[in-house]
Amino acid sequence: MPDPRTEADAVLARLAFELPPERIAQTGAEPRDASRLMVVGREGLEHRIFHDLPELLRAGDVLVFNESRVIPARVMARKPVENGFGGGQVEVLLLREEAVPELGCSVWSAYLKPARRAGKELWLGEGEARHRAEVVGTLPGGARLLRFERDIKPHLDEIGRLPLPPYIDAGDSDETWRERYQTVYAREPGSVAAPTAGLHFTPELLAHLGALGVERRAITLHVGAGTFRPISGSVSEHVMHAERYAISASTASAINRAKAEGRRVVAVGTTTVRALESSANEDGTVREGEGDTAIFIVPGVPVRVPDLLITNLHLPGSTLMLLVAAFAGEDRIRGAYDAALAEGYRFYSLGDAMLLERESLSGQR
Repeated sequence: MPDPRTEADAVLARLAFELPPERIAQTGAEPRDASRLMVVGREGLEHRIFHDLPELLRAGDVLVFNESRVIPARVMARKPVENGFGGGQVEVLLLREEAVPELGCSVWSAYLKPARRAGKELWLGEGEARHRAEVVGTLPGGARLLRFERDIKPHLDEIGRLPLPPYIDAGDSDETWRERYQTVYAREPGSVAAPTAGLHFTPELLAHLGALGVERRAITLHVGAGTFRPISGSVSEHVMHAERYAISASTASAINRAKAEGRRVVAVGTTTVRALESSANEDGTVREGEGDTAIFIVPGVPVRVPDLLITNLHLPGSTLMLLVAAFAGEDRIRGAYDAALAEGYRFYSLGDAMLLERESLSGQR
């Protein structure tokens, strides 16, 4: 069977579009659930508001969230100078803690800027929070391995800033973004980018859905910086960065019961889809467990678990455009994005949302 990725370049070309810069959302809706919501199903398109979600879901639906929490992973470092630490500045974006036993117990992958002039030693933070990092290797894609002399995690709140996508003007204080760029249900620290579909939920909306009889379950996938990276070159050559995920026994059991009983599974965000599909059996049931996933979902790869997907409007030429085309069908996604451009929808992390209905598996194949 041919690799579906060989056809994906043509799909991306057909889904390409020009987005005026002013359509990139710089602030989220206030309140969060006041954003627009485009419903994309087999019967066509419908324009709603996100707080209408209880009218679009029903009792027995299983709503699956990614509970990962964004960490303040952007840290300014300095190169050492003789008898001090006041050398040139290097921006460090910590990606995740790596298990490399031969290097010690506190090793992180990180992007450095500028990487070429970073040297072999960096000092992050000041005073009691100062941490020495040794640059000990380079990973595929350009990330560096940093070995710390002690655990840096307890000090990230003090020395780090929340990482934001480059298309957001981070003019507000870091304290403001620590609330705004975080879902209301975030629990497990580890992401360097928010699972942004969840930014539309409020405690009140969650309570309304619970009263309706919608079942709420959680997974964790720690979002890496590579998730939103545009594809450069051909799709077949694109390397997906591995991300850590975990699915509990109770979540797997709830999803499997729902599927056996003909109830719908609703994934909140593409990161949730990636976690569920990484643990999916051929019949669409889900296994509990945890691990790293570099799953690459493109048209021609069946999506077996979720029936509905809540997601934002994505960057053209990205792996996420391929994922939503695989989920809902290329033609429906093309029509949805044409409508979003024509109707003034706001794009990307802080923008509006879509509720996508899955294309049938027979249609995907």
